[in-house]
Amino acid sequence: MTDPARQGFSLVELLVALAVFSLAAMALLNLSGENTRSAARVEDRTLGGVVAENLAVEAAVTPALSEGESAGATTLADRRWAWTRTVVATDDPDLLRVDIRVSTDEGLAADRTLFVERAS
Repeated sequence: MTDPARQGFSLVELLVALAVFSLAAMALLNLSGENTRSAARVEDRTLGGVVAENLAVEAAVTPALSEGESAGATTLADRRWAWTRTVVATDDPDLLRVDIRVSTDEGLAADRTLFVERAS
């Protein structure tokens, strides 16, 4: 038979087990938080890319783009997106380079570059 005093776990064994469990739990919580932050960054980049593509299409179909920088803001998915569009000449006199940068309050979300034909 076993001695009743020898049954179960000692206090030290329980403390060690709790310490190991708490380390594993902290690692899982950290991983979960990082996944959430990563998903938010992906959402920013995706929606910012949609805004940048819309602005690129708008620039491509505008009959006469003037050189220089313009800025504005638009709303997509109930969020405000700030954008800048820079139009500069290229070495080819028939082409203009259009740089579009879209950002949120946290920083740059997307950028696009396209070349359009200079209006005659």
